[in-house]
Amino acid sequence: MEPNTRESERAEVLAKARAAKEAAPKIAGLTSAQKNEVLLAAARAVEEGAERVIEANERDVRAGREAGMGDSLLDRLRLDGDRIAGIAGGLRQVAGLPDPVGEVLRGSVMPNGIRMRQVRVPLGVMGMVYEARPNVTVDAFGLAIKSGNVALLRGSKSARHSNAALVEILQEVAVAHGLPREAVQLLPCESHDSVQDLITARGLVDVVIPRGSARLIDAVVTGATVPTIETGTGNCHFYIDAEADLDSAIEMALNGKTRRPSVCNATETVLIDAALAPEAQRRILDAFRYAGVTIHGDPEQIDGVVPATDEDWGEEYLSMDIAAAVVDGVAGAIAHIARWSSGHTEAIATQNYATAQRFAQEVDAAAVMLNASTAFTDGEVYGMGAEIGISTQKLHARGPMALPELTSTKWILEGNGQVRP
Repeated sequence: MEPNTRESERAEVLAKARAAKEAAPKIAGLTSAQKNEVLLAAARAVEEGAERVIEANERDVRAGREAGMGDSLLDRLRLDGDRIAGIAGGLRQVAGLPDPVGEVLRGSVMPNGIRMRQVRVPLGVMGMVYEARPNVTVDAFGLAIKSGNVALLRGSKSARHSNAALVEILQEVAVAHGLPREAVQLLPCESHDSVQDLITARGLVDVVIPRGSARLIDAVVTGATVPTIETGTGNCHFYIDAEADLDSAIEMALNGKTRRPSVCNATETVLIDAALAPEAQRRILDAFRYAGVTIHGDPEQIDGVVPATDEDWGEEYLSMDIAAAVVDGVAGAIAHIARWSSGHTEAIATQNYATAQRFAQEVDAAAVMLNASTAFTDGEVYGMGAEIGISTQKLHARGPMALPELTSTKWILEGNGQVRP
């Protein structure tokens, strides 16, 4: 990038961050009724603007296809009437959720009569860095408004036209309701430098949430001077125990892999108990093959598989591929997961209560499924409405992040003239 262009891009990011900081108190001061009115109006506007959004999205999809973008990423990028209706539905769902701002988490009265309480407050300026998925643009806006925050969005170049069309609609709604246009802004995406400008804008940006590939997340978390919330990749495992109901286990594992392979809660590795009979092991593997899934593994363990590398064990496929390994019971499954897990979602199929409880106790992940598909790790399924991401870190938020996770707290002490001796 030319030096003048680089300086221009940096100046734009910082100018938008300053404008967001100025807008933040106005958004933080909205009542629940005002927030809900904006969200419902935004839902209508997105639906009414579907034709313009789809036209912009088709430009992005066409460019992505010409650039050789994979099917899973094209699926994340693509919008149609049903997906736009779903995006609008997500806004309505958020409007119907309880407003977390002002919630009193705890409180008491000191012996000297001072009344103290800890209440939820907005984070402020919420930066988002994300890839390919234009629905995140609207989800971030909705969750930010309901939690009293300002959204500063850095989408990917692959979705530039889709994101621009959506943000334009959302800004029109904000202005029509007397809010600053800067309640939601889209940052330049020509180069990675704009990401670095966002994640180092200390004093202007209060938090940055990356959502996308492992490379993107690592770049944001390691390069940021602004606080970040890490939303990890989903290298999710499904362990089938010797005491599992085999038909049910196969159905759950297939659901986790094939329901929607391009999402972060998709099953990427199936672990098979060595104590299962050979014909039972073949049934599991054949079920994936019949479903069109390519199996990667150790050829010395499993016949007819694509030889697996460390990359197969450690990363998301986001496609109709799965890694498979035969392990020595639940202890072997736990050890394999401990080495390769991204900390997102891990699952077990077993009818042995003690085995299930050991798995739940010893596996370190944001979500652990006992006799259920990994596909259930989802903020909407949890009753949270649209989510901002799945946090795999251990501080502030873990698992699906929705409204409460987009707030901080403030202590308010109310006295009548007390002084400390």
